[in-house]
Amino acid sequence: MPQLTTTAEPYTIVKSQIAAVRAFNRFYTRIIGTLREGLLNSEYSLSEARVLYELANRPESTAREIARDLELDAGYLSRILRKFESGGLLGRKASVEDGRQSILKLTRQGKAVFSELDQRSNDEAEQLLRSLSAKQLVEFLHGMRSIENALEAKPSRAPYILRQHRAGDMGWVVHRHGVIYTQELGWTPDFEAVVARIVADFIDNFDPKRERCWIAERDGEIVGSIFLVKHPEEKDTAKLRLLLVEASARGLGLGKTLVDECTHFGRAAGYKKITLWTHDVLAAARHIYSQAGYKLVEEEPRHSFGVDVISETWDLTL
Repeated sequence: MPQLTTTAEPYTIVKSQIAAVRAFNRFYTRIIGTLREGLLNSEYSLSEARVLYELANRPESTAREIARDLELDAGYLSRILRKFESGGLLGRKASVEDGRQSILKLTRQGKAVFSELDQRSNDEAEQLLRSLSAKQLVEFLHGMRSIENALEAKPSRAPYILRQHRAGDMGWVVHRHGVIYTQELGWTPDFEAVVARIVADFIDNFDPKRERCWIAERDGEIVGSIFLVKHPEEKDTAKLRLLLVEASARGLGLGKTLVDECTHFGRAAGYKKITLWTHDVLAAARHIYSQAGYKLVEEEPRHSFGVDVISETWDLTL
């Protein structure tokens, strides 16, 4: 159990509130299947699967560390580890720093078993989320984060979610591009006008089978966007446009995720290439494009949006 902080203001807990917590616990354990004999239709219990997860996601670990972090009884953990060893999932070696401790590492077979469980867990979570509407998905993820923040002594940073565009989003895209590019780069309103024309064309000619806008939200606030649209002249080419990440959401890997979503969608839509237009001063975006496999194919010095820049074209072969 997490360590709960106490409030400075006393209050009374009534029976109906206790009953509500217990009812939620019963509901949620049924939904995620923790009462099944084997988690995710496997031979492993929830505790065993959690230990497997820790072993797979640590470079090295000891039984003492796992017992401490998962708050497991040492004897119970020892029985789980013996089961893994006898099944060929786990290996041990003596610790160089402390000969009384063993370093635990999954074997190749253990990694394969974990990989299968991990994929089943991802599939089950995706199936659950796909049963929700876009509005329900936002509320669901925010609700989980609210519960976690309320019970954790040190809340972790909220995650972001991606969704397709809806009414009002295009206004946000134009507004935030105008504000951010003026504040951070000193660009003139000409750039905001370009963005407005791009989003107007997107809405007027939207083809849901071959085009997509992703909007990123965090704590109920929009923090990013990206578009993938048809190239007006090349049938098998898509254009990546209007990648934007708010300063409050930078460092979370959101930019990379947005670009990756474009790549996956582009392949699924049958495009052979994605192209994009950017400028040399956008170092963070250029790094993301390079890491995603885009190649710089053309550059041209020009005076745009009130400043001297180098305009660049980058291509990704799918």
